[in-house]
Amino acid sequence: MRILTTICRILVGALFIVSGLVKANDPLGFSYKLIEYFEVFGMPWLKEAALLLAMSICVFEVLCGVLMLTGTKMKLFSWLILLMIMFFTFLTFYSAYFNKVTDCGCFGDALKSIFGRSLTPWESFIKDIVLLILIVPIFISRNRIHSIFSPTVDILAIVISTLLTTWFTVNCYRHLPWIDFRPYAKGKSIPEGMLLPPNAKRDSVQMVFIYAKGGKQVELSEKDVMTVDSTYIFVDRKDKIIRQGDKAAIHDFSITNPDGEDITQQILTHSGYTFLLVCYNVNKTDKDVQPAINEFVAHSRKDSVDFFGLTGSALQDVDNFRHDVGAMYDYCTTDETTLRTMIRSNPGLMVLKNGVVIDMWHSNDLPTYEEFKEKYITK
Repeated sequence: MRILTTICRILVGALFIVSGLVKANDPLGFSYKLIEYFEVFGMPWLKEAALLLAMSICVFEVLCGVLMLTGTKMKLFSWLILLMIMFFTFLTFYSAYFNKVTDCGCFGDALKSIFGRSLTPWESFIKDIVLLILIVPIFISRNRIHSIFSPTVDILAIVISTLLTTWFTVNCYRHLPWIDFRPYAKGKSIPEGMLLPPNAKRDSVQMVFIYAKGGKQVELSEKDVMTVDSTYIFVDRKDKIIRQGDKAAIHDFSITNPDGEDITQQILTHSGYTFLLVCYNVNKTDKDVQPAINEFVAHSRKDSVDFFGLTGSALQDVDNFRHDVGAMYDYCTTDETTLRTMIRSNPGLMVLKNGVVIDMWHSNDLPTYEEFKEKYITK
């Protein structure tokens, strides 16, 4: 039993540390996933606390992993870990059974980047079941597990783990992820990310007929339609996706200029530099950096370098914002979720060349145009 418990502690501890650090690497992205869960469970009032909760969970996961490996405070933390994994097992089961949240966000975007896809809802549930099985022996033996260090070192381990993980999480939030697993990462080609691999699975689609009977609408297959009588009234016909196929890493990227023209390909095929100021919501953006942005735009225009703002906000809000901050550049429309994915900053600056992401900056790290020019143009 002792050997089994030790193996379980090593596996669970390592998994908690990896999972916590991956999410801490992108706390803003993890907060977006929490908001999905809040919406599913009818708790929109928790949205404002999503970021703080996301950061806290990251720190707690890493701390639990460290203490699991050292055997520190197992009487307390075995209870906390057991209750936490039982809670997440319920969440993943609910999401899988009702198909509510299709990506649990357990490992951020890391799995998508490494393996080309994330865990399916049922795979996430199975993962939690396996984790629960590994935790049970630890919980049973909790009174016999003792730390490999002295009490003083145990306290230092708790303090240092908490402080370092907190610093790392806050740093990644205030700047950008240390390791960027997203399809818009520096060096990635957006056009290539929009392509499906040759062996990709396609959506499985079934033709469905909608009929009305007794004041209610019913969906019928082609076979069922052959048996309907005069009491059924035809309403519509549609294609229903029975099984989701593979999706390209980038499948929702489009840019529409203020005149309603799609300029996506124009931007992605431009051989020169193109700056994209990503601002998913102008009402929530950091206006303090706007003077620096305006100055950046003024200098870039002297070199005839294209500069576009991208937002998912309503046109009237954009017009009001441009007037308030003196923005002398156009804001084009892009899906808000896409913009949140492109860069974890509102606003954030990205530069493309031939559709390749050359560089990107958080609003706290915006360079001057001269700094950009010295690095990329006048080497």
